[in-house]
Amino acid sequence: MLRSRAVIAACALATGVLTLMATPATAEPEFSGKAAASTVKPLPGMIQALQRDLGLTAEQAESRLLNEARLASVETKIRKSLGGGYAGSWLSGPTSSTLTIATTDAAATSSVTGAGVQAKVVRHSLASLNAAKDALDKAGATAAPKSSPVWYVDVRTNSVVVQTADPADAESFIAASGADRGAVRVELSSETPRTFYDLRGGDAYYINNSARCSIGFPITKGTTQGFVSAGHCGSTGNSTTGYNQVSQGTFQGSSFPTNDYSWVATNSNWTAQPWVNQNGGNLQVTGSTVAVEGASICRSGSTTGWHCGTVQQRNTSVTYSQGTVYEVTRTNVCAEPGDSGGSFISGSQAQGVTSGGSGNCTSGGTTYFQPVNEILSVYGLTLKTSGGNPPPTGCSGYQQTVSGSLSSGASAFQPNNSYYQSTVSGTHSACLDGPNGTDFDLYLQKWNGSAWVDVASGTTSGPDETVTYSGTSGYYRYEVHAYSGSGSYTLGFSKP
Repeated sequence: MLRSRAVIAACALATGVLTLMATPATAEPEFSGKAAASTVKPLPGMIQALQRDLGLTAEQAESRLLNEARLASVETKIRKSLGGGYAGSWLSGPTSSTLTIATTDAAATSSVTGAGVQAKVVRHSLASLNAAKDALDKAGATAAPKSSPVWYVDVRTNSVVVQTADPADAESFIAASGADRGAVRVELSSETPRTFYDLRGGDAYYINNSARCSIGFPITKGTTQGFVSAGHCGSTGNSTTGYNQVSQGTFQGSSFPTNDYSWVATNSNWTAQPWVNQNGGNLQVTGSTVAVEGASICRSGSTTGWHCGTVQQRNTSVTYSQGTVYEVTRTNVCAEPGDSGGSFISGSQAQGVTSGGSGNCTSGGTTYFQPVNEILSVYGLTLKTSGGNPPPTGCSGYQQTVSGSLSSGASAFQPNNSYYQSTVSGTHSACLDGPNGTDFDLYLQKWNGSAWVDVASGTTSGPDETVTYSGTSGYYRYEVHAYSGSGSYTLGFSKP
């Protein structure tokens, strides 16, 4: 349903410098961007897996998922209000009943409120921790020490952790990177991550009739169907066959190391479905909201089946024998060879594809996944989700109406990935009706001759926005941005 809206004051912030078209005399522009928790009741298989892997009762497992759904939206709003003082957040307790939000601004703790929410004042902002890790990433791109294969931002300890078997090597690595030493902590570890190359995920597939990996999540790209998986599973142009050895598809894109993602376009033998294999049953995927650190998460793999754990750290760099992969998420979910590329899911929200790890599902282990929203964004893919509901229709009475669908973190430019021209001065108005339970934003942009500039915006924490702007003649477009949550939207707009 369309909710109350507020007019947002215009701003003047350049969003990008783009190539110009040859005509007209005043050159026309060419073209170069938030996740709500699911309200779907979890399937019994997920409750049972959480009971087994986290040692919970059925009641505790269900309470945990409900708390995580509620607190995810609370965290998004408070994080936005803290701005540059935000230093990370995490869930704790057997039922995820406590959300801790860290900030460097003691005066801002009064804004950290809500049932089960608490504030913690820390030294380093998340931005400064990310900057320290970025410095390590840059150094690791050319000289990552084999004895220090993992480093990550740990918001719980307000530090960047470097895991190492040789502290002296780690210290040299940190010093050479130029990272803020006060923000970095060395942790002794014998972990030796490896890629799960001969692997399969939710369902198995085979590469060039030889190696095997796992389907991550089914996707579409226009009328093409396919799936995402790990990059180390295959190279662009490699062919695939399915679990039944039937001809399946071809790798259209692959990146490894640095990233660990790929996507396969399938032939007419295969149909993309919004499902993850949950011990033989079908778990429906409804979106790709990013889980908060500390949230429960499960992995589907045809070698080891369905296993669960929690999100440990998001912004992690991990070094395998083939090189370093950046910005993966670290979990305490176990995995073994045969699980690579497979699905990581929290509730009904897709999280990522299995990259690699250490340990096994007998003694326990650590597994890393490549976040799915980055894969969707890089390749312009749409996650296959259940429901198929039509776009909301709360915006009416405008000169033009368009609709679309976005994954969390993605943007679309309207009308129709283009722009419109206003030949007179006057008022531009627009109404965005986004999917319930999400945070969608709307920006009106004007071409200034060399770049698109935001001239008005609607950026509340809800799914619906309105924009009005009194402007001169020129070229304009709207950017619809899914700040958090995924789904279909409708945009109505009028020009002078």
